[in-house]
Amino acid sequence: MKRFALCMAGVVAVSVSMLAQRGGPPAPPPPLEPGASQADVDAALAAAPAGPLRDQATVIKWTRSGNTYSYTTLRKGTNRMVCYDRSGFPEQQPYSIECTSLGNLDRVKQNLEAEALGDRAKTQAAFDEMEKNGTRVKPEFGSVFYHAMGMSKENPRSHMTIAVPGATQATLGLPENGRGGGVWIMNAGTTTAHLMTPGE
Repeated sequence: MKRFALCMAGVVAVSVSMLAQRGGPPAPPPPLEPGASQADVDAALAAAPAGPLRDQATVIKWTRSGNTYSYTTLRKGTNRMVCYDRSGFPEQQPYSIECTSLGNLDRVKQNLEAEALGDRAKTQAAFDEMEKNGTRVKPEFGSVFYHAMGMSKENPRSHMTIAVPGATQATLGLPENGRGGGVWIMNAGTTTAHLMTPGE
């Protein structure tokens, strides 16, 4: 636990130091790809934290054909964050925006295609089978998933998790339930393992 806390403190300190050293005005947002709409880009960025992460993020648009998903790029960013709108997709709320690392797009695609079954029990069975046979795509360890979701965009709920695939109490020193009131590992030992924080 102490090792994890020191690691996180180090990451924060380095990030703050790097931001302080940059100085100068922030870079302008990247240009849109041909045919992309600024309204679509703005909508997809709603879950991103304000500042350079949002301003320089890649934005994509998912398209469904049957149970298969593909995406087009609306704006190519300069950092590792990617944002997209999932509003109204199968098993998603009417308003659902997500941002994560570019390295997680294969995982997101797999999620969307399993959810396209349109039945939570069938989707969970598909995930369980993939977990069992080793085909479940792992998210990047330590990557963040940011969400803004709800029945409408006027009153969304924000939520953030940190992916720690395969992590357990033995490997991270964090509990596997939230009864202690602090950060804990949900779905420990699986590719879906992620850190939950109180109030998120």
